[in-house]
Amino acid sequence: MNTEPSTVKKPSLTSASSQVVAKDSEPPWHRVPTAIARRFHQICVARTSEVVGQAGLTPLQYGVLIHLNTLTGRPGIEQNKLADRLNIDRNTASLLIEQLAKKGLVERRVNGADRRARLLNLTSKGEKVFARLRPVHLATNESILAPITPRERALLMDLLIRVIEGNLVRQSAAGLRKRKSSP
Repeated sequence: MNTEPSTVKKPSLTSASSQVVAKDSEPPWHRVPTAIARRFHQICVARTSEVVGQAGLTPLQYGVLIHLNTLTGRPGIEQNKLADRLNIDRNTASLLIEQLAKKGLVERRVNGADRRARLLNLTSKGEKVFARLRPVHLATNESILAPITPRERALLMDLLIRVIEGNLVRQSAAGLRKRKSSP
């Protein structure tokens, strides 16, 4: 019996045959950006759901708390502006706010400058729920990114922001072209 530790030689990616072996050994989704994004999203939503679900919230409802808290958010914003920030339609935003208002976490006030608009704020209960969940949520985000170094985390975040913002600009431009060409 051989008691020496075995060394496994990684195949060189310079030859065509070893490239085939390397590509065959990894899951097919490893080279498909949309599949990678979907899987990353699944992980993030599942882990966030574990945290915010303890307070009876969904990740999107917690997203509202993030945007409206007095510590890091901007309270007193209009409901339509919140919808834009969350990248959701106005009807979905309205339903979210209604759910959170019923839980006693969000209050809506008529905007004095524009009576059609509603200004949103967290209630004191909403602020307390946010303050309780925030450290656990931050720790969850850290653990999701634990497999990579702090430098790689910063790079990943920067790259994701560039991809997202680049596509938002593209979507906006496409939307303008569609509207202009419509009768």
